[in-house]
Amino acid sequence: MRDMLRPVDRVVDLLDPRLNQLHDIDVDDARRRVRSGDPAAVRAIDGSFALVTLDGITVRMARSLDRPMRYFLAKRHEGPALFVADRIDTLHQALEDAGLDNQFHPSYTRMVPAHYIVELALVGCPDPDPVYTRFFAPSRGALPPDLDEIGRRYIGALADEVEKWLLRIEREGGGTAPIGVSFSGGIDSGALFLVIYHTMLRLGLSPARLKAFVLDLGDGPDVTQAREFLSAVGLSLFLEEIAGSADDLEIEPTLRLLEDYKPLDVECAAMGLQLCQGIRARYPEWRHLAAGDGGDENLKDYPIEENPELTIRSVVDNLMLYQEGWGVGRIKHSLTYSGGLSRSYVRTYAPATRYGFDDFSPYTRPSVIEVAEAIPFAALTGYDVPTLYSLKGEIAARGVKAMTGFDMPVFPKRRFQHGAAPVETMRQRLGRSERDYRRAFERLYA
Repeated sequence: MRDMLRPVDRVVDLLDPRLNQLHDIDVDDARRRVRSGDPAAVRAIDGSFALVTLDGITVRMARSLDRPMRYFLAKRHEGPALFVADRIDTLHQALEDAGLDNQFHPSYTRMVPAHYIVELALVGCPDPDPVYTRFFAPSRGALPPDLDEIGRRYIGALADEVEKWLLRIEREGGGTAPIGVSFSGGIDSGALFLVIYHTMLRLGLSPARLKAFVLDLGDGPDVTQAREFLSAVGLSLFLEEIAGSADDLEIEPTLRLLEDYKPLDVECAAMGLQLCQGIRARYPEWRHLAAGDGGDENLKDYPIEENPELTIRSVVDNLMLYQEGWGVGRIKHSLTYSGGLSRSYVRTYAPATRYGFDDFSPYTRPSVIEVAEAIPFAALTGYDVPTLYSLKGEIAARGVKAMTGFDMPVFPKRRFQHGAAPVETMRQRLGRSERDYRRAFERLYA
């Protein structure tokens, strides 16, 4: 009986192994760690990854925060078949090719939640529930309430990840590959750009390879902010404006790419599409593109009043709430979509991969999140909302000063999708309703 359950072709791995970005470890070793089911071994995988392994009849999967990973368990006369990919449409096509598409519905797909080993036993009907084992569990509130020390550690961790990324590019590209940053002059992209610039100089790399790309769809505030930021630090020559038109924003292509319906993520993905398309049209060979996605989540810088489910206590007192949502095993956790940035990083990943970029955000790396979770937010804020909102700029600016020497400008928070064009102009093109987006996405598979 056991031999009948072992065939390897029961697992169809459609993930692109070239998208794994690992440091000091190869993909085979990383897979061995996931196959072991040992959370400490998986936590020690350094870099970005999405991996599926088979051990007898047991499948184990794991991914980092910045790598979407989905699966679909199909039924066959020979036994169950597990299809694994980064996208819903890839799963659908594979099932169609296998003659199994009559079983498919997008809501039947499952997303592997970031920071967990997901274990499935291929034992047939009825389908077993997956077993989730957390492999990343940072300590909370462990740092002293010293903003200078917090800033130094946070931006220091960011700089360490940037250095590893740059050295990997050097090994693969022979010292000539250009480096781009998706840039608005906001806190996250601003700190990231300055850290990349400083690290390149420190490593003896030519900063002439570096550009800060800002999207301009007409009359948006980001271009002015980006100019002011780089002028203030004496680096204006690195700015490159990618012009487009808000008339080119379209709902259906964005939903088809994003495969989700949350309005803010739809807006963000639409803008990401325009930016990546514009860079690719100008630079056909460009590959490496860094972004600040995850910085807001780390330092809890979202308007709490915009979400009726949240209070400052829920934001401050829950482990990685913005990174993971309410968490595995909670009633509000979506099996189809996961939660938090674990769900929504597709808004950055999908446009970048569509246009052939290797995207990178150090803010998603466990070493950076670990410092963020160690910040004593309760002690620093006293659960006061305006104080919480002010922390991010203070921490980032102090850390950038300590690590790079730059006095970083700090501008008021603005979402990426609200900076390339006026908000009302964007919403006239894309609409506002989550219900409408959901229905439009479901029609793609009707």
